[in-house]
Amino acid sequence: MALTITGCSNYPRTLNFPFDNGGRGLNSRNSELNPYIAGNFITFTSDRNGSQDIYLFDARNRRLIDLPGLNAFDEIATNPTISEDGRYLVFMVVKQGQSGLYLYDRTTQQKRTLIPQTTKEIRNPMISSNGEKIVFETANNGQWDIVVTDIRGNPIND
Repeated sequence: MALTITGCSNYPRTLNFPFDNGGRGLNSRNSELNPYIAGNFITFTSDRNGSQDIYLFDARNRRLIDLPGLNAFDEIATNPTISEDGRYLVFMVVKQGQSGLYLYDRTTQQKRTLIPQTTKEIRNPMISSNGEKIVFETANNGQWDIVVTDIRGNPIND
């Protein structure tokens, strides 16, 4: 997989990661969806273990990072993003036809709900580089609204 990064200086640049038959690297035979890059980290979803799970790849050390307690067999995880320091992942989960927004703290290895499962669609979550703010879109009364919260899920009305 060749990944092109664009940004402020010395960009664009292409990162090349080798194919790994064992599924322990960035590239595998399975679908790798929704890649997101922050600092040295690349997070994405893949069905390489039989369910759509979130993976985190350390581009500097060229290895997958374990995420204990994050993925569950009865959930479809999508659209992961990560803070610049690699501590927080924010992602959506679809479970039994409802979507919710979750935060995973790599330091404590805890996954917690930011926005509980709802029939309202949630999409495109993003976390600020310092991990303090989260923004996402939600369907509300036939339109898409942008919501900004802190990492505890409290709305920010600035």
